[in-house]
Amino acid sequence: MARTLSRTPRTSVRRALATVGAAGLLIALAACAQGADAPGAASDYVTDGKLTIGTGEPAYYPWVIDDAPETGEGFEAAVAYAVAEELGFDADDVVWVRSTFDQAIAPGAKDFDFNLQQFSITPDRAENVDFSSPYYETTQVVITTAASRAADATSIADLKGLLIGAQTGTTSFSAIEEQIAPTAGAQVFNTNDDAKLALESGTVDAIVVDLPTAFYLTGVELTDGLIIGQLPAEEGSGDQFGLVLAKDSPLTAEVTEAVDRLRDSGRLQELAEQWLADAASAPVLQ
Repeated sequence: MARTLSRTPRTSVRRALATVGAAGLLIALAACAQGADAPGAASDYVTDGKLTIGTGEPAYYPWVIDDAPETGEGFEAAVAYAVAEELGFDADDVVWVRSTFDQAIAPGAKDFDFNLQQFSITPDRAENVDFSSPYYETTQVVITTAASRAADATSIADLKGLLIGAQTGTTSFSAIEEQIAPTAGAQVFNTNDDAKLALESGTVDAIVVDLPTAFYLTGVELTDGLIIGQLPAEEGSGDQFGLVLAKDSPLTAEVTEAVDRLRDSGRLQELAEQWLADAASAPVLQ
């Protein structure tokens, strides 16, 4: 009788431990499954549970308003939060970091999950970083100053007899040659800064730049800067902006899918109309 009594507790203990062990395993598996589905839970992100987004220092209007991307105001700030939502992150889980343009597209490890500061998607850059699908495509814009004889131009014909320049090797320079075809030919400059200085000094009457540069130059750099108008959109005449990720990032496909959903739903167009209204109101030159 004593032996029987001594065996019964051991059997019960084993059964109890087995039951507890199975329950613990189920709980652990459930936790793993929840963790796999939770945004940012995987080590693919810079910080677990957070989405780390990079932008410029400073970040300029109209892409970011008042250099404060955390407000979500400005086209790129709004796009960033829209992508975050598509990825399953709340706004409170977004962390902003700053980088220079060149730092973001340099090879090597990144302190951000993705970065956006008007990065044109190019084959050369794609050797060092990954790009999402494009969230915006620029147009080419003719700008001048109020003191220039180009200030009253309203058509491509009005520009033909003027001196118009752009940075060599750019789509802007090609647009002058192919779409404006000024009598004196396109005026060549090594950089946009050189072209801007020539415009300020009156060496040229107008310059052609892409849309983001036009916003910045007329709003910040130039005295009485003016946007004359946009050149008609032609295939290959604009630059496509993509989100930058580290080369071979495990997030590239997921981020691209998020951008694609925003484009397909019309959300990207809505944000462009909201924050880039000045561009939409600039006349297309004929």
